[in-house]
Amino acid sequence: MAAFWICAPLLIVAFTLSIIINLIQIATSMQDPVFNTIPRLAACFCGFLLLIPWMLHRAAIYATAIFEDLARYAR
Repeated sequence: MAAFWICAPLLIVAFTLSIIINLIQIATSMQDPVFNTIPRLAACFCGFLLLIPWMLHRAAIYATAIFEDLARYAR
């Protein structure tokens, strides 16, 4: 579940941008793969750069919780 919450913001960014790009492609009948791929990659990269501190913080909290309860999981 932790992996879902860590990846969810990037998935939301990619999904939202994909819907917008697909609507533009439908409206203009433009099916260029570059128009489809480059904005998605750029948005995911920018989202990753903006969200990396939050994602690392969440991963650190998860790892700390696992290591604190390691004895419970080892049995």
